[in-house]
Amino acid sequence: MRLINRHPDRSGRLLLILLPFALLLFAYFAGSAQRLADNPNDKLLPSATQMIAAVDRLAFTEDKRSGKYLFWQDTAASLKRLAMGVAIAALVGLCLGIAAGIIPLFGAPLSPLLTVLSMVPPLAVLPILFIVFGLGELSKVMLIVIGITPILARDLEQRAREIPQEILIKAQTLGASTWTLILRVVLPQLLPRLLIALRLVLGSAWLFLIAAEAIASTDGLGYRIFLAPGVRLVVA
Repeated sequence: MRLINRHPDRSGRLLLILLPFALLLFAYFAGSAQRLADNPNDKLLPSATQMIAAVDRLAFTEDKRSGKYLFWQDTAASLKRLAMGVAIAALVGLCLGIAAGIIPLFGAPLSPLLTVLSMVPPLAVLPILFIVFGLGELSKVMLIVIGITPILARDLEQRAREIPQEILIKAQTLGASTWTLILRVVLPQLLPRLLIALRLVLGSAWLFLIAAEAIASTDGLGYRIFLAPGVRLVVA
C-alpha cells in the first residue's frame, strides 16, 4: 500500500499527536540536565523542579510588596491590552475592508495604501509610538492596532471583492441604499471571514504586545518574562 493511502487508527493517531511533544520535552530536559551539570546556577534552561517552584512563587504565593499574585495580575493586564487592541483593529479593519472592497471611490486610494502599510514592520515604529502616545497603556494598544489592522483590512477587502456582483445588483434593484447594502448584504458575508482573520493574526498580536511590555511596562507577561535572569543574560 502506498504511503499516501495509509491512515493511522485511533490509538495510532493519539500516539502520533503526543510523539512530537514528547520529543521536544525530552530534548529540553536533556539539554537542561547537561547545562545544570556544567553549571548548577545556570538559568537559561531551568529544570522541572525549578519551573514548578517558579510557578508556585508567581501564581500561588502572594507578593510581599504588593500582596498580589503576580502571574494572575500580569496575565490580566496583558489580556486587557490584547483584547482592546484586537477589538479596535477588528472594527477599523472591517470598516476599511468594506470601504476598499465595495466603494470604488474609497478603494482607489485605500487599496494601495493598505498594501504599503501591511509591509511596514510594526516593531520598527515602536519608538515613534512611545514618543507620540507616551509610555502608558495607549502605546501598547496602538502597536497591536497598527500591526494587525492593515492585514485584516486587506483580507476583508479581498473577501468583499469576491461577493458576486449579481447579489449587489439585485439588492439595488429592490431599492437598497448604500448603507442598507453594506449592513444587510456585505456585512453578513464578511463577519465569518473576520473571525478567521482574527484567529490568524492573534499570534502576531501577542508578539507585538510582548515586545511593547518588555520595553516599557511595569506589569504584564512581557514585562515578567524579561525580568528572568536567563532572558537578561541572553539579551545582554
